[in-house]
Amino acid sequence: MAEKSRSTNENPCHMCMPMGGILAMKGIANAMVIVHGSQGCSTYMRRHIAEHFNEPVDVGSSSLNEKGTVYGGEAQLKQAIDNVRRVYKPEVIGIVTTCLAETIGEDVRRTADMYLRERKDSEPLHIATAATPGYGDSYTEGWQAMTKSLVSQLAKQVERHDGINIITGLLSPADIRELKRLFDEMRLEYTLLPDYSETLDRPYLPSYSKMPAGGTPVSAIEKMGGARATIMLGCMGREELSAGRWLETTYGVPCVELPLPIGLENCDRLLDCLSDIAGVPVPKRMEGERGRLLDAMVDSHKYNFAGRSVIFGDPDWVYAVTTLCMENGILPLAAATGSRMARLAERLGERMAKERETCRIVTGADFALIKALAENNGANLAIGPSEGRFLEEKAGIPLVRLGFPILDRVGGQRQLSIGYAGTTQLLDRVTNVLLENKYKHYRRSMAKAHYRPEACAGE
Repeated sequence: MAEKSRSTNENPCHMCMPMGGILAMKGIANAMVIVHGSQGCSTYMRRHIAEHFNEPVDVGSSSLNEKGTVYGGEAQLKQAIDNVRRVYKPEVIGIVTTCLAETIGEDVRRTADMYLRERKDSEPLHIATAATPGYGDSYTEGWQAMTKSLVSQLAKQVERHDGINIITGLLSPADIRELKRLFDEMRLEYTLLPDYSETLDRPYLPSYSKMPAGGTPVSAIEKMGGARATIMLGCMGREELSAGRWLETTYGVPCVELPLPIGLENCDRLLDCLSDIAGVPVPKRMEGERGRLLDAMVDSHKYNFAGRSVIFGDPDWVYAVTTLCMENGILPLAAATGSRMARLAERLGERMAKERETCRIVTGADFALIKALAENNGANLAIGPSEGRFLEEKAGIPLVRLGFPILDRVGGQRQLSIGYAGTTQLLDRVTNVLLENKYKHYRRSMAKAHYRPEACAGE
């Protein structure tokens, strides 16, 4: 008898594609983003981003209504661009689409080009557009689609220069600042795309600015076609959404894909790559940080061997964190993502075969499936965004909150997890959750052993 399978998702392990596009645009200097769709879509995404980063997040909307749905939303989108320019005066506007706009077949690129021709006498403006329907896939693909659009629509043919392009996956502002520190230590000239280390983690200032300082300048994006190399930090994305591969194909810029630098091996790969490109040895300070990570691994291994983990979230994070667990004696039982990226299963499967480990790798997952995998295999640890609190609440599996979004704790934007120093901090967080859970169960078992109902009744 054939095994029955569910045809619906229950509590999906991902969020809408446009959200990734919005986040990518927040890393561009003097930029604003417009969601071409209903007002509710932009409100939902703005709320999620603001709760995670604890910063005010402005997102424009074309407020597509019934009339626009029937007759086309071109006029409303043009009006939205006018309104955003009047209020924010941006240098660049990013336009992401929603399910509604894509379903009715809106040609947003054509509308943007028409708008620029009609307003050619006004202030200079760049418009980047990306097709990001919610049904297209997850916010990870939305991030990649917008990043590629920025590069393909803004980069130019320029003379070769010594700079390198660094194109990242979705990181915390603290992680981005750590990346910049690593590149500065290596004395590299680089363009980091996108960079919201300041725009989504602002210092407290006496006066509020609608357009926060920081971000990747448009002028730097325009020069990415002349770089000597591109490093893609995150290797799970689709080829057709890869900004690095587009630069390689269009302008001949060599592209290197690396995992997020979480874990000893992944950090080593990034530093070795940077050393080769720069032609200089890895700085002594980095060697010291690597040694401290090794020391932390020795310190925690005697506790981590008892860990049986499920890891979920963004595919690039899932890959990197799963390899970190294997390095430190934590058995990964399941690696799951709501995205439908096939490369995660392929590459993580290769890594598992190399390490002679077995792990259930699931794409397009929901939390009902993740919970079943965790319970059926005896998991005692979950690692991923705060939606995984479902596992804590329903199955009693402790959660290490990591990635995006973290909505039920503060400090997600300040959470450092990459590089040798960030990996050390992440490893401490994971080990401490295991220890807390171990002693919690020990105390419960001791309390049950000392509780004798017959003695209480006799008293």
